[in-house]
Amino acid sequence: MLVHVLADTSEKLFGLCSLFGEQFTVAGERLDVEAKLPHDAAAVVVRADLRALENIVALKRRAARFVKAKKRIFLVEQTSHVCISQAYALGATLVLPGKIEAAKLLAALADPAGDETGSRNGISQPDNAVEAAATAIASMFTSITLGERVDVAGPKEAGHQITNRISEHGLTEWLATVRRHHEGTFQHCLLVTGVAVDFGLSLGFRRSDVERLSTAAMFHDIGKARVPLAILDKPGRLDDDERALVETHAAAGYDVLRGYADISPEVLDAVRHHHEYLDGSGYPDGLCAENITDIVRVLTISDVFAALIEHRPYKPTMPRAAAYEILCGMRGKLDRALIASFKDVALTR
Repeated sequence: MLVHVLADTSEKLFGLCSLFGEQFTVAGERLDVEAKLPHDAAAVVVRADLRALENIVALKRRAARFVKAKKRIFLVEQTSHVCISQAYALGATLVLPGKIEAAKLLAALADPAGDETGSRNGISQPDNAVEAAATAIASMFTSITLGERVDVAGPKEAGHQITNRISEHGLTEWLATVRRHHEGTFQHCLLVTGVAVDFGLSLGFRRSDVERLSTAAMFHDIGKARVPLAILDKPGRLDDDERALVETHAAAGYDVLRGYADISPEVLDAVRHHHEYLDGSGYPDGLCAENITDIVRVLTISDVFAALIEHRPYKPTMPRAAAYEILCGMRGKLDRALIASFKDVALTR
């Protein structure tokens, strides 16, 4: 069996080639050189830091070369769920810790079912709504960062899975699972989508309207891919310049998506206007009440609530009751009737 090894340093490359060379035919390549590996490998093993944009770019360039390999094992240096999601977005069939024991890595590579079943000692495949959605978000952010077209089908399907998950298990289970496994912008997008879906269900929306809402929620912060992570994940208060840069994300997301024929006008409107307030104090267009659609009003409430209850390492998680009280205090900005209807979602569902 021919195994292709890709790594971001010579040390990692030499170590993997030496390990696999005893059992397999091996071809190795560093990510910072021109892609030369052939197309016909049975397996590809990647060990690289997926926080580094240059590594993501290099792997994207090689995607066509290794996509046909039945096994695509990524060894991630940091086993955060952001890196894991990024690996699956780049085409992994299995993700394992970078420092996994040699015997376990060889077993995963040799196991004919390894790419189907995952690894009991590693990291499972994204076979549930949370990981599928996080993978879709990672793929979107990567595509925008690299100036490539966004795969809009992935987020839509993830929104469908979230709707099914919350219909079966409720909002509280979704919030707990997301906060346990994700952080930063990924966590926020997943929380907003869950809250928006549950809000739509509680309002008696038709299934098609709930799925339109879930799609809008999945896409709503896509423009943040153009904002530096150091600002997005900065602990504490942003200064005026940083705040102004973050506030460009709504219009930026709209600009990214408006050329896609399969993104509906309602979803585009929600992406651009989810920070608009009824009193005209929002951004980017300063819309007033009569110009803000129902789907935007629902998404804005969900977005504010999710931001308040996020888990961040540098601050305690706000209780849902306290977050709802803040929403109630935003008089003139949010739809009063919808805030009243949201109480059940915020406190009990």
